[in-house]
Amino acid sequence: MIKHLTRRAAAAFGLSAAALAAMLVLPGQALAQGEVNLYSSRHYDTDEALYTEFTKLTGIKVNRLEAREDELIQRLKAEGDKSPADVVITVDAGRLYRAQEMGLLQSIKSAELEKLIPDHLREPSGQWFGFSKRARVIVVNKARVAPGSISRYEDLADPKWKGKVVIRSSTNVYNQSLVGAMIASQGEEKTEAWARGVVANMARPPKGGDTDQLKAVAAGEGDIAVSNTYYLARLMASTKPEDVEVVSKLAVIFPNQQDRGTHVNISGAGVARYSPNKANAIKFLEYLASKQAQSYFAMGNYEFPVVGGVKLHPVIQRWAEFKEDNVNAAVFGKNNEAALKLMDRAGWK
Repeated sequence: MIKHLTRRAAAAFGLSAAALAAMLVLPGQALAQGEVNLYSSRHYDTDEALYTEFTKLTGIKVNRLEAREDELIQRLKAEGDKSPADVVITVDAGRLYRAQEMGLLQSIKSAELEKLIPDHLREPSGQWFGFSKRARVIVVNKARVAPGSISRYEDLADPKWKGKVVIRSSTNVYNQSLVGAMIASQGEEKTEAWARGVVANMARPPKGGDTDQLKAVAAGEGDIAVSNTYYLARLMASTKPEDVEVVSKLAVIFPNQQDRGTHVNISGAGVARYSPNKANAIKFLEYLASKQAQSYFAMGNYEFPVVGGVKLHPVIQRWAEFKEDNVNAAVFGKNNEAALKLMDRAGWK
């Protein structure tokens, strides 16, 4: 049985793959039929309720191991065919594609998942599926950027914004996926020219996370930031005076509404290649696509559900209607390596 490990505890084990597997399965015991073993990089409090509800509905016990995204992938690789993992849950299509390319996932067939999850939010052969969405938007200091003066990702490279853009580093997978999606629509040459323009317009060398970019724009360190929607929503939901002040200075722009749409990424999951409880793993994925589970995603972390008809958190209800880029998530996942090399050539640190 998988022990529920925190990130810190998981990182503390300097053990071999065999020793790790031994920790997860009690000596002399097979994994029970009524269990599903999750390897998850999601660490949101509401996910606990998500898993508890699945057990109530199905009687299937959920065993969970938590670690950082890349740690999970390396762990699965090290465990090989001895891995007890049934389901791999992580964020960003780039990481899911990486796990797929390393042979750590398997294709499944599920009429329920194919019916509920839009084509562009799942891997075509059934290796993985998106279960929540986050839009990568442009956020501006509304006192310093006139309405309508920026409306597309391409505008971030306009020389008039020189010294005005703050953004995370090229090592951030969210930016890699955005660039990967642009490669799909614009081609490498145009996307590299755009990346060079963004670098030329940076107000400072990239540092920090999305929330840091939002606070920098509010503080006047830059005028324009790029962020996933849920980071902004967290600030909007906060009652801390300092967060309220930050939000009061910001305006959000969903880019490219007149053409291909705003880039969306996913939090998703797939069935592990050597899953010992494959039937339960598929049941769990189908549960994640249910309206009940989708509501947990929407209400718990200000994410957009992938299934229609699910109520959004009141904080993001105002963003309910926007045009999203429908390039398949597997495409910008596949473009991840090319995106990183392109950003490196452009001088994006």
